[in-house]
Parts: sequence; structure tokens; C-alpha cells
Amino acid sequence: MTVPKAEPDAHDRRSLHERIAADLRDDIMSGELPPGANLPSTAQLKTRFEASNATIQKALQLLKDEGLVVGRAGAAVMVRAHRQRTIRPAGSLNSPAAGETYPWLAEAAKHGTQAHVTLLDVHEARPPADVRAALGLREHEMALLRSQLLLIDDEPAELVYSYYPLDIARDTPLMDRRRIKGGTPALLAELGHPPRRSVDRVSARVPTQAQFQALRLPGSLPALCTLRVVYDDSERPVEATVMVKAGHLYELQYEFAAE
Repeated sequence: MTVPKAEPDAHDRRSLHERIAADLRDDIMSGELPPGANLPSTAQLKTRFEASNATIQKALQLLKDEGLVVGRAGAAVMVRAHRQRTIRPAGSLNSPAAGETYPWLAEAAKHGTQAHVTLLDVHEARPPADVRAALGLREHEMALLRSQLLLIDDEPAELVYSYYPLDIARDTPLMDRRRIKGGTPALLAELGHPPRRSVDRVSARVPTQAQFQALRLPGSLPALCTLRVVYDDSERPVEATVMVKAGHLYELQYEFAAE
């Protein structure tokens, strides 16, 4: 990808092998180097980046550690298949019809992978400031937190922290330490708060220590963070969910139509 030249006083303080890995990572994420494709040879990369063999190998090792490429010294390095996954948030408010699986499970199956969810914890907690603001809670007000880890082929894919106002969650299956049959949209509808609208705020952040460990991240790469706020018929916020994914493995796809 061609990018504008930096200002003369701008300086990329990353080491050369990190900068090379960043450029190659962009080629992979953009599809310039699709799954199954061989990376350029070491000789070609040395010419392209004006770098030594050792520096090129350090850059390639970073990409191997991230799970983006596979290969060994002296052999072709190849982009791993099925590593870049597109998440389509549309339809997240809908529960699956009877006998049907959840859309994200069906999406994983389309790519020949298996997905499942591990419920980590259910407890009352003081939400972070952005979640409190989204739910209209006071500074020291508590909410119900349901935390989950989504796995694809037994690899951690996403950390999910879902918060609910206590006056909605108390004495309901939301507080049970087990999966919710039919999903939370169906349960919220049963409780008189049918989800009608959601708003996503997406950002790239340096992962926390807990996120780094849970997602088994390979290095100092950003995490893709989404704060999703769900509103009911009366425009009351009834759920705020923080979703954290490895930034180098996922992208979000939103679709809009002209009104």
C-alpha cells in the first residue's frame, strides 16, 4: 500500500525488523498476500527493505509468532490459511430461530472451523467509566457482569464483558453461572426490554495484562476493542458489552444502505 511520506521531522522509533514486519503484516491483512501465498524470498525482501538477512529473519519470526505465516529457515514462508476473520456485527440483536445455531457459530463453520464459548464469571461489579456512562450509572453504582471467552479451534478469539443494570438482571437467569438458553436478546425480550437498536464504538488499544494473557497475544500489538450499547423500545440502555479481539487477526464489516 502506498502511503504519504512522513514529515521531515517525523521519526519511526521502531526497530527495523518491527517496521518490516509491519509492512508485511499490512500486505497480509489487505489481501495483497492472500492465505496460502508465499512471501517474497529473503533475497527479494533484503532488496525491498535494504536490510540484512538477520533483520529479515527477525521480521519473519515476528509474523510467525503472531500466527500469520508459517515456514522454516531455508524454505518458503507462507501466509497461513483461515487466519484473518471478518466479523459482521449486523444481526447481533437477533436470537437464532428454533433449531438453528448462532450466526457467529455458523460463520465459523463456513470457514471449516469450530467455535465455542467458555463462561468465565458472573458477578456484580463496578463497571469502567465508559460503560457506566453508556448505561447511565452513577460513579459507584454496580452492574451485573457476565464475562466470556470465545474460542475458534480452541484458540482464544475474543474476550467479552457484558454489563446489565441490576434492576433488570436481579432474580433473572442473567445472574445464573451458566449459558443463557436462546441468548440474551431473547431473555431481555422476555424481561420486557426487547433489544431494538445497538451502537458500536470501535477503537484500537494496547491490551491490558489480563487481556494479553487470556487471548495469548504474541507481542505488543493493539487489540481491537468494541463497546456495544444495546437499547430497548423506550431507548433505555439495557446492555453494554466490551469485546476485545487480537487486532492483527480480525476486522469488522459494517453494511449501510442509503435512506
